[in-house]
Amino acid sequence: MRTISITDPDDPRIAGFRDIRERDLTGRQGLFIAEGEVVVRVLASTASLCRPRALLLAEKRVGGLGDLIEGLSPEIPVYVAGQAVLDRVAGFPLHRGILALGEKPKPPSLDALLDGAGVGDVFLIASGIGNHDNMGGLFRNAAAFGARAVLLDRACCDPFYRKSIRVSVGAVLRTPFVVAESADDLVTALQGRGVEVAALTPSATEFLADYRPQGPVGLMVGSEGPGLPRAVIDRCRAVGVPMAGGFDSLNVAAASALALHQVVCVARSPQLPSPGC
Repeated sequence: MRTISITDPDDPRIAGFRDIRERDLTGRQGLFIAEGEVVVRVLASTASLCRPRALLLAEKRVGGLGDLIEGLSPEIPVYVAGQAVLDRVAGFPLHRGILALGEKPKPPSLDALLDGAGVGDVFLIASGIGNHDNMGGLFRNAAAFGARAVLLDRACCDPFYRKSIRVSVGAVLRTPFVVAESADDLVTALQGRGVEVAALTPSATEFLADYRPQGPVGLMVGSEGPGLPRAVIDRCRAVGVPMAGGFDSLNVAAASALALHQVVCVARSPQLPSPGC
């Protein structure tokens, strides 16, 4: 098995893995860190839109990853270190013992993602999502229910943040997405292509359970607390989930899962059943 032993945490060959938490905040100029076996296997799979650049593994994890290592292109280095060295490189105890350095894909244009949108296509739209756990959950739900793409505005956090990738179980690496300047821009672009935009909001008078889209649809969610701006909601079809016990809303990831299930598995069934439902 081809591996490269690392005994010095300052070895320049593994500089891209050093001080992970600090680099998470400052950025990696087109690169990202993938953590854990499930996520790294997604990165190395044919479904990934990203390219692995290097692996850094704890010695104890190498034996169980033989198939993954052998399946990588020969030019991708696989570094192996003892746990103490690995922890010093990462800057914290790395219990999973599996890291990969990946290269972000070239982002598609919004026009390219919307080209050919037709009945059965669903886009998940997110505005102002600043929590990395929620961002990862949105991508996981989009992948699970077969959304065509995820559309973000610039008020959203970076999906390639390590925690977002981990929470998404790698869905960020395989789901097309684009970042537009604003939610208004996204609504304009979608509606211009004949895509109905349904805004999830507690103020809606139409229940999600009654929603029946007639063509391609964009499901829009906003940040917890303030939610979507009123001006954006007024441009869309407002739908909501009735709450009990004085609650006014769900966690945004949970709300997106309900909405995606309703549109993909209920509203379009049996005419357009999804194999995942």
